[in-house]
Amino acid sequence: MSIDNKITVEEKKELITKDLMTIPNAISFFRVVLITPFVAFFVAKMYIPAAVTIVLSGLSDCFDGVIARKFNQESEFGKIIDPLADKLTLLAAGVCVVLIEPFALPVMALMVIKDVLMIIGGVVIVKKGIVPPKSAWYGKVGTIVFYITIGVIVLMAVFGYQNIPLTLTLLCVTLAIELFSLANYVVVYIKLVKNKKD
Repeated sequence: MSIDNKITVEEKKELITKDLMTIPNAISFFRVVLITPFVAFFVAKMYIPAAVTIVLSGLSDCFDGVIARKFNQESEFGKIIDPLADKLTLLAAGVCVVLIEPFALPVMALMVIKDVLMIIGGVVIVKKGIVPPKSAWYGKVGTIVFYITIGVIVLMAVFGYQNIPLTLTLLCVTLAIELFSLANYVVVYIKLVKNKKD
């Protein structure tokens, strides 16, 4: 191997390291870490700490995108870990919500299926050598509404208040936005795959 090739390999490693070691990516990892205490608090019926944890997760989700854009720290890895953190949080929160609101199972199941499909789609395009697209506005809106919905449900649990119509309304609105997001992302993915073939 020539010296030039060695330098090229080292430069590639440095680029990969810089891509991983960014503040937004660290925040995304932090959100993944928060899933464990959130579930632990929820299962233990410690709803106030659970509410604080999910609010903290939602706020950090807002900040990582702002930081990435403002300080030019957008990365290819960030395009993967950010939505993955969202989806893992939704999966965990969905299971927790069903534990206290069993009637919400069908709606939560549809949201979980939607996110599983998104994860599968992301893996497929990455395997095809396609760079995942940045989170679009409809994806972010869905995430924000989701955090609000889960936050409200957890707060109702804090006060021992159950309102089935309100809970179902919030979940159905969230599901509608999530399905709208899925439909738009499917169009984007199809275009990316088609352009790759061309």
